[in-house]
Amino acid sequence: MTSDVVTVGPDTSVKYAAEVMAEHGFAALPVVDDDEQVMGIVAEADVLRDRLPQDPRLHLRRTPEPDRALPLLVRGAMTEQVQSVGPADDIADVARLFVDQRLRSMPVVDAGRLVGIVSRRDLLRALVRPDAQIRHDLLSLVEGYTGDLGAWDVEVTEGLATIRRTRGAPEGSRAAEERALSALARTVGGVVGVRVPSPGAVSAPAAATGS
Repeated sequence: MTSDVVTVGPDTSVKYAAEVMAEHGFAALPVVDDDEQVMGIVAEADVLRDRLPQDPRLHLRRTPEPDRALPLLVRGAMTEQVQSVGPADDIADVARLFVDQRLRSMPVVDAGRLVGIVSRRDLLRALVRPDAQIRHDLLSLVEGYTGDLGAWDVEVTEGLATIRRTRGAPEGSRAAEERALSALARTVGGVVGVRVPSPGAVSAPAAATGS
């Protein structure tokens, strides 16, 4: 997520909110009160709605629509029912919300207070991490968890991680270790699938996100 969030207040002008979104390329801005409590969100669609009058030269056959009073302040244009996520939420669940609800960004809220914002672009950045960087982070995590230094062969190809024990034996059962390592690998940003093959066996890829 992005912690340094540009916000507006409910009494900010709609025009100013539009200027901020246009200048910075934001899809939406959280609306907060003086205590950083989230009151709503104002999106591009909110400031565009009914604010671009039709050119009468291009619509001569249309009956002109009567002028309507448009809200000048954000409180009159914002959406109050806001879909938000928490700082500890699973990014897989966040991605599902983006897809299912066709959202572009969501505020990150802790006890009602804004602590950041997450966008589809943030999730894409996690997916496009270099394989070498993913491998480095994953190997460090595996060695730290098991305490077995130099006992692992970790490969990452297009985000698909393969973890093999090259020496030594797990403290518990091998199946328990494989489950633990598979779950551990899914916490590394950029991992899209995990394989933990047993000696002499070939494991099928497992998706990094559950259903």
